[in-house]
Amino acid sequence: MKKIDRRKAYYCVLDTETCNGYMNEKGELCLEDSLVYDLGFAIIDKYGKVYEKRSFVIYETFVGMKEVMKSAYYASKIPQYERDLENGTRQMVRLLTARNILRDLCREYNVKAIMAHNARFDRKALHKTIHYITKSEYKYFYPYGVELWDTLFMARDTICKGTLYKQWCRENGYLTKNGQPQATAEVLYRYITGRKTFEESHTGLEDVMIEKEIFSKCMSYHKPMRKKLFKD
Repeated sequence: MKKIDRRKAYYCVLDTETCNGYMNEKGELCLEDSLVYDLGFAIIDKYGKVYEKRSFVIYETFVGMKEVMKSAYYASKIPQYERDLENGTRQMVRLLTARNILRDLCREYNVKAIMAHNARFDRKALHKTIHYITKSEYKYFYPYGVELWDTLFMARDTICKGTLYKQWCRENGYLTKNGQPQATAEVLYRYITGRKTFEESHTGLEDVMIEKEIFSKCMSYHKPMRKKLFKD
């Protein structure tokens, strides 16, 4: 029987990988109509300790849209997914099954918030995918009533405001076109861990393991910060 410490607050960190992007006339990758083929998530506490984790390959997209899958930004990873499915590292499920499992775990742990880094993208992609796959029968992926947070907002209000982080970004060339410190998950994780050559896997659950560390670091500041994706 699973024992859950009800005195703790639990959170869910989520990440998606998508296909159906296209290049615009400027040569920029556009992902407005992205469809999810990889969904990873973990139930954690504020220290980043993992209590549950799932790595799902979405059947309707990965198998049912093979031609569309060729448009995936990381289509070169398809053989890796096939190996992972074969050895059990990942599980292939239908999108509604993934939705139900996420909902049930959030209810079981009384999850306070579901978050992602640049959460607006993941939210839009998941809604677009479930809307498309179910022919509009379902339009909303996330469990009803659970807050949506964005670790990008949180990092900008904590880590990125630090003098040491700003200096580190200048020294390592991690500045935006406007001369501001970058706030990508990869750069933030490099700073937090000191692993300057670290590269994101760009697979769902593996990137969740990065983003949970960003969340934990932000929480350690014990400072007011933006969290919610949408204002009340």
